[in-house]
Amino acid sequence: MELPEQSLELIYLPEPRLEFGYRQTCAHPKDGLFLYGPHNRPANAKEIRIGVIGTPAGIAHFRSWAERIKKRVDVPPPGKTDKKNRLHLANFPGVEEAFGISFTPNDFSSYPIDPKVINEATLIVNHHEAVKRAVGIYVEKAQRHGHSEEQDIDLWVLVLPEIIFERCKPNAKRTGLPLVKGDFGRRQKARADLPLLGNIIDQSAEVIFDDFPDFHRQAKAEFLKLGKTSQLLRETTLAPEAFKNKAGYPERRVQDPATIAWNLATGLYYKTQPLPPWKLANVRPGVCYVGLVYKLIPNHPQDYVCCAAQMFLSEGDGVVFRGTDGPWKTGDFEYHLKESEAKNLISNVLETYREKHGGAPKELFIHGRTSFNDEEWKAFESAVPPETSLVGIRIRTIDGETKLFRDGDYPALRGIAMILDERNAYLWTNGYIPELDTYIGPETPNPLFITILRSKGETPKPAKVLTDILGLTKINYNSCNYNDGLPVTVRFANMVGDVLTMGSAKDAQRQPFKYYV
Repeated sequence: MELPEQSLELIYLPEPRLEFGYRQTCAHPKDGLFLYGPHNRPANAKEIRIGVIGTPAGIAHFRSWAERIKKRVDVPPPGKTDKKNRLHLANFPGVEEAFGISFTPNDFSSYPIDPKVINEATLIVNHHEAVKRAVGIYVEKAQRHGHSEEQDIDLWVLVLPEIIFERCKPNAKRTGLPLVKGDFGRRQKARADLPLLGNIIDQSAEVIFDDFPDFHRQAKAEFLKLGKTSQLLRETTLAPEAFKNKAGYPERRVQDPATIAWNLATGLYYKTQPLPPWKLANVRPGVCYVGLVYKLIPNHPQDYVCCAAQMFLSEGDGVVFRGTDGPWKTGDFEYHLKESEAKNLISNVLETYREKHGGAPKELFIHGRTSFNDEEWKAFESAVPPETSLVGIRIRTIDGETKLFRDGDYPALRGIAMILDERNAYLWTNGYIPELDTYIGPETPNPLFITILRSKGETPKPAKVLTDILGLTKINYNSCNYNDGLPVTVRFANMVGDVLTMGSAKDAQRQPFKYYV
């Protein structure tokens, strides 16, 4: 059927390719790692040093999984409710075969925690204090190792019992539990003259309320301060069969063992090696992507936020830069930096780029969820040298407003874009994937709404911007998925902001992205 002349332009963007070992490329991380290994694969398997902190049972569960991923882990045969497409699943060949790294589980530096100690800490009546004490139990183990052991640790694995997940997250419901009094009352706020909280937490009481009561965020902030990467794992993820309900079924439904193996091994590699396991292939030389992050700071006025920038290069790995905290919130969904802070933040990004590449980037793309006002854009332009083109892009998620179907009933292809004009377009980063012969999602996919807001130099064509964004949905090294729905520049914005707004992370400066995820 011939479309009328006024119809909007639809284009299809081919699936971005990834580069692996021996400079080989393919679209799926699992295929590339299975066939070629990581793009910076060492000639010989590299032994990594892992520290494990958890209950005795949790440490045993992780050791069991560590032994398991040294060998092949197969996708289970299809069951009664899963007989259709399974091409998105893949057998795991073994951590040394896929990633070129090795470890000896019996040589892990293990630090067991008595479950009673965790239980007592999480029952303290003041939730801020309970979470801080629970985090302190784990951090103290890592600190003790650093003070008393010569062998350094490449990665700390924190194995969490379910009571931490249930009691140490925002708005945790602890009704009915036998809560006990700590150093604070239920709603008592910190004062500078309050005492220290015992030997576990070597911080002033003021910090207790500067940190959001969330175990994950606080643990990441503490290990960031130690200069160590960390991986948090729930016991129920590692051993779901050990936690069953009254009917005899696992309390949690988890991914199949092969997928868990892929994700676990990807995290172990990414957080212990200089470069990530794969990178985007055929990226234009001299391109740099920056995602702006804004996050409200606890116990501050509602307009007072932390600002940071996430920089990603063609190598794939990222660096996080913390800007100046301030009253940057100017509306319900708008954040704008003052001129000096905006210039300083981008200058720090460019300085790091020069350190890595010996010169300024040819193209600098700034991604954000909000617009850029005249003051901050002027500052961005003044920070960028004349030879660098600068483009500001807004990326927003669209929920239910716009739908696109294939053949009337089927989800749109991933990579389809609807060009509205020279600056606006919809992009479907989720959708039907021909290579997998499936759409991985619960409902009809929604597009991203992409707007080219401003530019210094020639304004790029929408297709170029959309192709870059589609590629950035494939460099999430926290898992081994075919793609994400959001580009990495905004995908982890909340997570990075969550860590940076912790009072214990207030002195964090430039750090690799792997410390935050």
